[in-house]
Amino acid sequence: MRAVLMAGGSGTRLRPLTCDLPKPMVPILNRPIAEHIINLLKRHNITEIITTLYYLPDVMRDYFQDGSEFGVQMTYAVEEEQPLGTAGCVKNIQLWLDDTFITMSGDAISDFNLQEAIAFHRKKKSKATLILTRVPNPVDFGVVITDQDGRINRFLEKPSLSEIFSDTVNTGTYILEPEVLDYLPENEESDFSNDLFPILLEKGEPMYGYVAEGYWCDIGHLEAYREAQYDGLEQKVKLDFPYREKSPGIWLGSNTYIDPSAMIESPVMIGDNCRIGARVKIEAGTVIGDNVTIGADANLKRPIIWNGATVGDEAHLRACTISRGTRMDRRSQALEGSVIGSLSIVGEEAQIAPGVRVWPSKRIEPGAILNINLIWGNTAQRNLFGQRGVTGLANIDITPEFVVKLGAAYGSTLKLGSTVIVSRDQRSVSRMVGRAIISGLMSTGINVQNLEATAIPIARTMMTTMIDVVGGIHIRLEPSRPDYLLIEFFDRQGISVSKSQEKKIEGAYFKEDIRRVSVQEIGSVSYPSGVLDTYSRAFARYINIAAVRSSSSKIVIDYVYAVAGAIFPQLLAKFGCDAVVLNASLQETSISNTQKEVLLDQLGQVVEALRANFGVQVSANGEQLILVDEAGLPIRGEALTALMVNTIFTANPRSTVVVPVNASSAVEEIARRHDGTVIRTKVNPTALMEASRDNPHVVLGGSSEMGFIFPELHPGFDAMFGIAKLIEMLTIQERSLADIRQDLPNIYHKSCSVRCPWKVKGSLMRHLLETHPKENLELIDGVKIINPQNDNWVLILPDAGEPLVHIYANSSDRFWVDEQLLQYRQRVQNFIDREQSY
Repeated sequence: MRAVLMAGGSGTRLRPLTCDLPKPMVPILNRPIAEHIINLLKRHNITEIITTLYYLPDVMRDYFQDGSEFGVQMTYAVEEEQPLGTAGCVKNIQLWLDDTFITMSGDAISDFNLQEAIAFHRKKKSKATLILTRVPNPVDFGVVITDQDGRINRFLEKPSLSEIFSDTVNTGTYILEPEVLDYLPENEESDFSNDLFPILLEKGEPMYGYVAEGYWCDIGHLEAYREAQYDGLEQKVKLDFPYREKSPGIWLGSNTYIDPSAMIESPVMIGDNCRIGARVKIEAGTVIGDNVTIGADANLKRPIIWNGATVGDEAHLRACTISRGTRMDRRSQALEGSVIGSLSIVGEEAQIAPGVRVWPSKRIEPGAILNINLIWGNTAQRNLFGQRGVTGLANIDITPEFVVKLGAAYGSTLKLGSTVIVSRDQRSVSRMVGRAIISGLMSTGINVQNLEATAIPIARTMMTTMIDVVGGIHIRLEPSRPDYLLIEFFDRQGISVSKSQEKKIEGAYFKEDIRRVSVQEIGSVSYPSGVLDTYSRAFARYINIAAVRSSSSKIVIDYVYAVAGAIFPQLLAKFGCDAVVLNASLQETSISNTQKEVLLDQLGQVVEALRANFGVQVSANGEQLILVDEAGLPIRGEALTALMVNTIFTANPRSTVVVPVNASSAVEEIARRHDGTVIRTKVNPTALMEASRDNPHVVLGGSSEMGFIFPELHPGFDAMFGIAKLIEMLTIQERSLADIRQDLPNIYHKSCSVRCPWKVKGSLMRHLLETHPKENLELIDGVKIINPQNDNWVLILPDAGEPLVHIYANSSDRFWVDEQLLQYRQRVQNFIDREQSY
């Protein structure tokens, strides 16, 4: 006898498991559903199998091939143009069916005695015998009503509650005589239950129902899929297990290592080549595929994990399904009923809420809580905006599709017909992203002034000089991560947009609240001229040009192959400055941090060889700088911040500077010498820019880490203006960098970082507040514990973008700094460990 395995279904109700896999190839106990069906047929001596295919046919053909490895003979028939339905696909192979045959659906698991059903069919001389089974609730199935002899007299396909006259349902397995196919039209879609069987009833053909004993599960939805796995493990259904039972209820594949400290509760299945880490807890009902790695301290409560998945340390999986090749990072969670599609990445401490489905090849950001299905797009994020704009891997996270929507979301928060400036660095990836974001803006009726490749300080200056501009966008590679793109949004004054504006953009993006305009309202793009001249005029207004021209200083500037190298040399030439230029040509590829260090070392050698007064390395598209003194030694970090503050206070006594809360107390000591004022802000660029703009008498803002602000020019970071200002001040003050360096206070400032889960950060801050006297606390950003008698302090600062807490210690006493740093690091770590143990 031949069997027809109907395996053409796409299994839409099993999505996302069937996005890249036909339904019969979805694994049950680490083997495809179709393989379990074939094993059932083989157990009943049915080895000639014709398989009808439609959706992703090559997947099944490549797996089973001719069937010889599975002890059967496989033949395939592909529905090329359109699906023909359950009966139509069998009609399509009628020429191959010249005797009694059995048809089986490719999406059900059973252990029926097929030979008994075949004997019943032959004894009754039936033309069509339907294998039936009894179920408690037949509402979701086709009910079949038979007489006492088993002859079918009525069908009810998925009846209402008032129509349930029987508990025997159609299992989708039929024993047929070939002549019944003559009732069906050729090359047309047709169904057994809706088309063929009603015809046979009407014609009076003998048609019987055989009520089979045994297990049957129609895997029509995700809950049924999980139940079939659990039933298989509990041996409620007779299935051929792919691995040996190493101990009662524990099936284990070959070459699998399980740490002795792991706890396993039967029944459990673990595939070939797996690695189970220390102290892993695996509860009954868990199914783990081949080539799976489970990290230390992971907790698995009945998950179904497919081949090639990786589960990180301390991850928690609860009755979920993790598809092929998916990575669950450290402390991530997938809760009851959730499904993660193949090749996805769930970031550290991210959580997938109960019942949520994630389509294949998606990325969930660290710390994100996903409570809606992720179907479109590539990434689920905690927020779009981080510490400084929108950032992500170039052309992976930050793709043209993503930024078109991001531009449209931003445009939707602005008035129709508004104008926005867009600028970028010189790289092709930034050009690509810039064009995409412009398209998104135009689609919402926003006009664009495209500055193309230019330095950020110039873009910020243009914001304040161009009429009717309401905002701006700048696209560049991240300064510290050359494979990441950074998209920054400015307000009409050139300052990074406020948190409330960021939330509006995120709301429009995530809620799909995008404005669509008519063809007549689509925005326009223009390319303003004279951009460099506009910046140059503003630049000249706030520089003592006479001092710069009369300076005998020789400086060396390393532009690190960035766009500032195409701009700043022209400005310096206008002001008659003697500058030696290094690496000013534009380079398409990004420069790594290691390469920057090599270039910085070379800069020091050139400064020393030329006996230059100082050198500067300009980075971050014209925003940041590192100085090199006449001896070729770099000045960076807290020393650079203190040097800039010292120089500016000498030039402007009794003025004000703005620095972040984590800057060293050398700033206050210098301010006291010059009767100056220090304003501390949160450790983010927007806070520094807003404070520099809003407070009177501010002459400098920023830090070595973010750059320096000269608010008289514009309230953004500007390394180019900073260099010119430094030349001016050193000339007027008749000092060298070495002189200023010697004059700086001896303050020791050190930091360290501790990994801290997102959900613990808040309770850690509260704990620090409760365990220190209020009068010793400063709460600008994080928790700063200060000593009122001196400038000693410790700052515990949660990271805005990573599951980290940073600890800073500051004092004139080196030993106090080391002691406090060690003490608070241990204190924070102990609190985190305690919170996680609950």
